[in-house]
Amino acid sequence: MPLMPGAEPYHHDAGQIGVLLCHGFTGTPQSLRPWAEYLAGHGVSVSLPRQPGHGTRWQEMNRTRWEDWYAEVEKAFADLQGRCAEVFVAGLSLGGCLALRLAEVHGAAIRGVMVVNPSITLDVPLLRLAPLLKWFVASVPGVANDVKKPGVRELAYTRTPVKAAASLPGLWSLVQADLAKVTQPLLVFHSTEDHVVKPASVAIIRAKVPQATIEELTDSYHVATLDNDADRIFAGSLDFIRTHASVPLQRD
Repeated sequence: MPLMPGAEPYHHDAGQIGVLLCHGFTGTPQSLRPWAEYLAGHGVSVSLPRQPGHGTRWQEMNRTRWEDWYAEVEKAFADLQGRCAEVFVAGLSLGGCLALRLAEVHGAAIRGVMVVNPSITLDVPLLRLAPLLKWFVASVPGVANDVKKPGVRELAYTRTPVKAAASLPGLWSLVQADLAKVTQPLLVFHSTEDHVVKPASVAIIRAKVPQATIEELTDSYHVATLDNDADRIFAGSLDFIRTHASVPLQRD
């Protein structure tokens, strides 16, 4: 299946510290590419995979489920772990949920977690109907491109594949049930105005992960990694890595 131009994965080999970046539901690596390139430019080894069913056609995504997306980031983590002394994980939206799941599963093998507007609970009314709707409709209007900055667009599907969406509650339930296993340092960037993910996800994290640092973004919508606060996210994540890594960055 041909890829959308710009939806390609991104990898960069640098020093002993690696960061795995996970893009969001119906999105592509494009939404995190500037973040990945920023970290790479500061001596971080970076892996930004494209999850199955993403970056082609929404019909293709309807053939995939959350287990397929998680398997891809799990594979990327194992590869990065084999090449780096320490690994951090990060993600946007549902990619943040995948990053948290990796932290729950791998424990001390992950040095720290950085998420932007993570989605870990069923807070979109339409998605509550997805398990039923999947038998009647193939897609519904998409949730992509929630960006405040003029002239910037997220490369993502304009339709939400319903069969794929119907698998999300299973992942959310799993991640919520195991949140106490996230004992690593956790940095959460949260847009105060987000038209895709409601505040409930961050509220759950705040209640169940006491060591989490929550930083509010006041000038960005959901896809904050492409928005007005992007530079703050990039610099803040680099500082987080420097603070919690036990080995130096390639360029420090």
